[in-house]
Amino acid sequence: MGAVWIFMIITSFVFAIYNGNLEEVIKAVFDSTNTALELCLGIAGTLCMWSGFMKIAEKSGLVQSLSKITKPIIKLLFPELPKDSEASGHIAMNMTANILGLGNVATPIGLKAMEKLQEYNLKKDTLSNSMLMFLVLNTASIQLIPTSVIALRSNYGSQSPTSIVIPTILSSIISVLVGIIFVKIISKKEQK
Repeated sequence: MGAVWIFMIITSFVFAIYNGNLEEVIKAVFDSTNTALELCLGIAGTLCMWSGFMKIAEKSGLVQSLSKITKPIIKLLFPELPKDSEASGHIAMNMTANILGLGNVATPIGLKAMEKLQEYNLKKDTLSNSMLMFLVLNTASIQLIPTSVIALRSNYGSQSPTSIVIPTILSSIISVLVGIIFVKIISKKEQK
């Protein structure tokens, strides 16, 4: 992939020199790096705050409480998991982070959950049904508060950065339901 980017950059500069637009291209490069830095700083504050909240929730035992609350849902979606498995807490935390629209915070938690699910996997070179279900839930995830997108829209001057909340909730619920149905169908076919 690095070679593709290098080729595209070199080609851009060659065409800029050929067309006499080198000064404009260099100005655009510097302007876009400033914009990228401003964007990253704008989102970093939100992500740092929520990452801190999630770490506090983990240390305070809130993760275990969430695990107990979500136990019926997790048991229904992950029937292969043993009772009181450590993976349940990580799955609950990941689902909570995704529901709050914190995909970047959910990623490290999701990796921990996947590691724990791999411990229960009998075929180490193949995804288990629980791992597949978690992957689908993590990817499709219901979002009640799309924090990252609201922050992006706000940074870019949207008049109504929260106007996407209802469409996001509806589309994410539909995508999760479709994903769950497909995983359950695949699991049933595999069992036969």
